Order: sequence, then structure tokens, then C-alpha cells
Amino acid sequence: MRTLLVSLLVVAGLAFLYALTIYDVSVFNFLPASFRNPNNTSISESFRKDDCPNSDSDVVKLKKILERAALADKTVILTTVNDAWMAPGSVLDLFLESFWTGERTSGLLKHLIIIAVDEKAYEKCRLTHVHCYALKTEGVDFSADQKIMMEDYRKLMWARINFLRFVLELGYNFIFTDVDVIWFRDPTPFFSTRNYDFQTACDYFHGNPDDTFNTANGGFNFVRSNNRTQLFYKYWYESRLRHPGLHDQDVLNLIKTEPYRYDIGLSWKMLPTDKFGGLCQPSRDFEQVYTMHVNCCIGLESKLNDLRLIMEDWRMYKALTPSQKTNHTNKWRAPQRC
Repeated sequence: MRTLLVSLLVVAGLAFLYALTIYDVSVFNFLPASFRNPNNTSISESFRKDDCPNSDSDVVKLKKILERAALADKTVILTTVNDAWMAPGSVLDLFLESFWTGERTSGLLKHLIIIAVDEKAYEKCRLTHVHCYALKTEGVDFSADQKIMMEDYRKLMWARINFLRFVLELGYNFIFTDVDVIWFRDPTPFFSTRNYDFQTACDYFHGNPDDTFNTANGGFNFVRSNNRTQLFYKYWYESRLRHPGLHDQDVLNLIKTEPYRYDIGLSWKMLPTDKFGGLCQPSRDFEQVYTMHVNCCIGLESKLNDLRLIMEDWRMYKALTPSQKTNHTNKWRAPQRC
């Protein structure tokens, strides 16, 4: 009887291993994510399924939008909005207006995909813009103005990171831009001459794009789709579990010096603030600046006030003659309320 029992156990074990082989199931998938090989590109159990397209129809819809919006090199421009940021005269209006008033930027609008994080924002987007996608996160209302470091704000930021990872896995490069970024010039020529995997803006830039003491800002970046960036975005997203209570940008600044980014060979550069400025460290050269981010600012009304000032300053500068521009004092009135 004992011999029969042992034989049955051996047969059952062999059958289990055979089933794993047939169905391509890794035994490591039954372990916690922290025990698995970090180079495994499959989606682990720690990923929130509702942060990504969660049905075949959603995936098909997203693929069609990406295909229609992409530049020749499969680069798209992405931004996220909620209902609070889409009121008439609000942040989205100023963001879109900057494309119309910038230099060689109006043509980029056909490559812009607006990611709406709530139903109201999606319906408004469809009346405003050609490429809209609804990013659904079950059980969370993202329609209100999200206060930084509140739980829903953190969920929104992490949903965004996981969605961007999915876009990379579909084979698309992207310029991600917060909607409170004013565009003055087309930055694609700048990015095309620098063959780096990951280029991100800074709150504070110290002169060297490789300096890890630069404070990275996740609100504006250019990312190429390849195995390295897909792994990095997966690592970034999963790192939220090691740093509970922090949002994506804080975690980015923690992991930027960790060995993992070097192990996978990720080439990372920080963007200088003289070209990609913000209210933390404004650009001083109107002739060189590509974008201006209303960072280091809390509250929708404060952001709106200073966004309007930036747009007015840009319009006044654009109205100057060439000789007047040469003698122009490069000074923004913002920050005022921020």
C-alpha cells in the first residue's frame, strides 16, 4: 500500500509539471512579486488590473487611438485630465491654447491623446479633441480637484504610471506632459538628437544631466519604448509597495540611484530647466525655452492664475519685433499666487 501511495504521488507530481509546461505557467508566478526575477517582463500579481485597459475591447480601442495619433517614429503625446481641470477657461483650455500660440506646435495637436480619468472628463474631451481615451479605475472617483498627497491623488498618479507602462509594452514612445505645462516650441527635434531611453524634466537642475542630485519631475518626460523602459516602469510601479504613502514622483527620486536602473542598462538624462522650465526654477531665456511647468504650486486656483500670467507674458513676447526681442528682459511674472 505504501509503495502504491508513493507511486501515485510521483505520477501526480509529474502530471503537474507537465501541465505547467503545456500551459506555459511559471512556478514563480505562485510566489510573491518580491521573490520573482526582476527581469521578468510579465505582469505580476501586484499590478492593479483596473489601472490599465481591462477588456479586449478597451485594448483594441487604445491600439486604434495610438495608431491614429502616432508620429512616423511611433511617438505619441499623452496627458491626463479629470473633470475639475476641464471647466471652460480652466487648465485644459490654457494647455491647448499654448499649442496654438507656440512655435511649430499647432501641428502636434493631432498627435496628442487626452487620457480622461473619469466619465465626465471623457465626455467633455470628445467635444473638444479628436483623440480621447477613458482610463477607468473601479471604485475611485477622480473627477474632483485632487489634493496632493491625499489617497485618491496617489491612486491617480500610480494608475497613470501603470497605464504608461502599458503604452510602452504596445511599442509606442511617448512624450508625457502634465496638463499644467505650457508648450512654447516643438521639443521633438531636441529629443530626436539625443538617443536616450528616459529623459525627464526637473524641479531643480544643477547643470549636469547625469547628476542624480537633480530633482526629477515626472510631469514632463520623453520615453522610448524598449525592454529597458518597460522593465523600469514596471519596477517604478511595483516600488510603490516598498514606499507606501508616497506618490510616483517621490518614489522616482528614491529609485533613480538604485542599482536596478544600472543593471538593466537604462540610459537616463535630466532635462535642463533653461529649456524645460518650471516655477521651481523658471527658464530665463524666452528664445530657448520649450515648456514651462506650473510645478511647486498647490491648488487649482493658484495654478490657473499663474498659468494665465505665463500665457500673457508669452503673447507679449511673441508680439515684439526681432530687435525688441533682442533687448527684451527675460522675466516671467509668475510665480505670483504659487
